[in-house]
Amino acid sequence: MKNNLAKEDFAKVVELLHQQDPILTQSDQVKEFEKEWSAWLGVKYSVFVNSGSSANLLTMCALKERYGSGEIIVPPLTWVSDIASVIQSGFKPVFVDIDRRTLGMDNQQILEKISPNTRAVFMTHVLGFNALQKSVLAELKGRGIPLIEDVCESHGATCEGQKLGTFGLMSNFSFYYAHHMSTIEGGMICTNDSDLHETLRMLRSHGMVRESSSSELKESFYRNYPDLNPDFIFAFPAYNVRSTEINAVIGRSQLKRLDANNRIRSENLNLFLEHLDPEKYQTDFVTAGSCNYAFTLVLNRADPVLCENVMQMMRRYNVEFRRGTSGGGNQLRQPYLRRIMGEREFEKYPNVDHVHFYGFYIGNYPDLEREKILQLCSLLNSVSGEGERYVS
Repeated sequence: MKNNLAKEDFAKVVELLHQQDPILTQSDQVKEFEKEWSAWLGVKYSVFVNSGSSANLLTMCALKERYGSGEIIVPPLTWVSDIASVIQSGFKPVFVDIDRRTLGMDNQQILEKISPNTRAVFMTHVLGFNALQKSVLAELKGRGIPLIEDVCESHGATCEGQKLGTFGLMSNFSFYYAHHMSTIEGGMICTNDSDLHETLRMLRSHGMVRESSSSELKESFYRNYPDLNPDFIFAFPAYNVRSTEINAVIGRSQLKRLDANNRIRSENLNLFLEHLDPEKYQTDFVTAGSCNYAFTLVLNRADPVLCENVMQMMRRYNVEFRRGTSGGGNQLRQPYLRRIMGEREFEKYPNVDHVHFYGFYIGNYPDLEREKILQLCSLLNSVSGEGERYVS
């Protein structure tokens, strides 16, 4: 990977710092970034926080405030904070195996796992692929079950022409350095629900009522708690996950290049998949509407020798990769979930287990040269399995 930050981003930071007595903690730049992001995505409200993981956490906290405890349907292929936020907020995670063509949850299995205790479906759009089918969205709506979208790896990806992150009750984005755009560290929570927006603003900053943008809400707290200083009324046992003006300035600068950079990323992925050997590697991903910050490399079959040889080749040519794709592969194999779900629970999810052992992702960024992509495909196609060990 390469850092997404450009000289013009740093110039905006310098401009901010050269102001007379600049405000650096959350202030006007954060508000403007939230407005601009909402306009780009197509939602009414956005709340900027210090990471995508914090976006996950506050989303689950807000969901708990509205619906109470119960079960959340989650994928086993996702970043750890998705599932951790479910557990930390007092929900029980219920797992659904993945569809290998999207790397997201199998939509039919989602419906099969719904119970009277289901409070939401927490869907991750993995590595730029769309995991959502409109038919499932309609079914969830009919059953009164909210969809939460994790779009931390899929900025700009769409489902039938509509941007991911606009379908659910709330959606989460990450601005970590390797993602489609960066604020160094940062995340966003998006919603069209005005009440949730106010709850999220308060949860972001210690649960303080003064963080709400609703005068009516604040006045109601002032009336009900006359014994308290209006500046220090805490509505929730919350967190401090605010970001800074510096991060927001970088985000506003990066947002101007996002669409153009996304087009290049998509072109890069298509070039990569078109030139891979379909006998060895999976090339039938559902790429319609995708926007990928990484190349997905998955072996068609469980072949330990080919897998080892692929890794040896990439190490030899200094190709950075992550085995298991997002977040360490099958989360049900991780220690924190084995303690909760049991030592053998992962065996029930064969699709994600295949990706855990025989899937990788490789860096994709706007400045990546076409020639390097073609060279990488040629090298990958030349690797052999069938009991032969790669010799470096």
